[in-house]
Amino acid sequence: MNNREIQAAWKYHDGTKHSYWSVRNHPHFLDWANRPLPFKIYPKIEPLPLPRDVPQTGVAALSAISEPVASSRADSIPGVQDLTRLLYFSAGITKQRAYPGGEIYFRAAACTGALYEIELYVLTGDLPDLDAGVYHFNPADVSLRLLRKGNFRENLAQATAMELAVAHAPATIICTGTYWRNAWKYQARTYRHFGWDNGTLLANMLAISAASGLPAEIVLGFVDAEVNRLLDIDTRREVSLCLVPIGRTSESSLPAPREAPALGLETIPLSKHEVEYPAMLEMHDASSLESVEEVNQWRGKPPVLPSSALAGEAVRLPRLPEEEQPKDTIEQVILRRGSTRTFDKAASITLTQLSTILDYATRGLPADFLEPPGAQLNDLYVIVHSVQGLKPGAYFFGREHNTLEILKEGEFRAEAHHLGLEQELPADACVDIFFLADLKHILERYGNRGYRAVQLEAGAIGGKTYLAAYAQHLGATGLTFFDDDVTKFFSPHAKDKSAIFLLAIGKPLKRKRQ
Repeated sequence: MNNREIQAAWKYHDGTKHSYWSVRNHPHFLDWANRPLPFKIYPKIEPLPLPRDVPQTGVAALSAISEPVASSRADSIPGVQDLTRLLYFSAGITKQRAYPGGEIYFRAAACTGALYEIELYVLTGDLPDLDAGVYHFNPADVSLRLLRKGNFRENLAQATAMELAVAHAPATIICTGTYWRNAWKYQARTYRHFGWDNGTLLANMLAISAASGLPAEIVLGFVDAEVNRLLDIDTRREVSLCLVPIGRTSESSLPAPREAPALGLETIPLSKHEVEYPAMLEMHDASSLESVEEVNQWRGKPPVLPSSALAGEAVRLPRLPEEEQPKDTIEQVILRRGSTRTFDKAASITLTQLSTILDYATRGLPADFLEPPGAQLNDLYVIVHSVQGLKPGAYFFGREHNTLEILKEGEFRAEAHHLGLEQELPADACVDIFFLADLKHILERYGNRGYRAVQLEAGAIGGKTYLAAYAQHLGATGLTFFDDDVTKFFSPHAKDKSAIFLLAIGKPLKRKRQ
């Protein structure tokens, strides 16, 4: 199916909406005996251990998430320590917890259901202490497995229609999504979660890259089949989602492309049996780019329109003075971060804390689908419950002017409880941030691939929101929602927009030990 036949994206989006009745009429029970493995394992490939004692950058978290490294003509070559830092603080295991059925390995970035369906691969030229090749990263033992030996950078560059960031990158990290690992719990809605979970991981990756002094960019413009072939993945189970070129080399030419035959590498099955959800495969196929010509067509698009103009009374948000900014490093914040399970309903946060989160999380993503730089597909709507100096109510965040436009005043904890799939977390939080987007405009502009872009961007901004909150010793958690009810709540301002993501922020409830 052609990327421009956008009825495919609408069919998937509408077909995976949550409503009060849909979650009751289609209950899903988890088969714990068939829970998928949390790691992709190549049993016949020897691991290449990565160093465990990599020094931290020492860069403050807020600086790391808001100040990307500008690309220059100077060479910026990552070494093995740089790659290890990037991979570990994006997808590494940071906590381990036992439960009656086994253990959960919590990772560096937030993920729906702690199922961690995003896999990372690295395609490199010859780097200091690492030979050129295509590698898979295994967080279980912090190692790389060599899938293909040799320099395949020209192959990857050609798949992106010679995107400069990829062509000049000494190394590129490729993110993939594994359907079943997330669909075991979330069924067909998993394709939305690909964007959210890849995005939160990318927020960490971009921050660590910036802290390491390495330019990085999110690239969505590539021929899907060519990248999947390089990774030798079974596309009924796993698919490439995005590329992240790391660093820069000033070399004027790349080595010739190499043959990339099928390898048929053995991997351990994730479960005894897997359930396939055709809606996800259809959505991915419909949003895939099939040729270099289609990549060029996709990339040649008009600039992103600015968000909704202010129409009502607005509160100008205070900016945090530089001398008062938290000094915790990006690594410290990532290691401390975890999705908050219970908020203290009696607590409140300050207006400056909320302003800092909104400001630093939305200063722009380096991405090939966002033009001009700093553009954004998602609009942020906010329900304020308990923020010092701000009346409870519903607001629209005006990014261009750093303001909150008042949509309606009132106590909306009961409404937040309902909108957040009748969970306590959004009702007990101090503030709820809803991501809404004009899907009609986005799909007309980008085709079906715009659906990938808008979901991924929401996850990445959400990931930055996590980091900005935890940098200030607050808590945060991502949530799902009743789609159309969210739009209705924020209308008429949000009329014709679609709900994309939800993040609740507050102070974690500290339970007394018995």
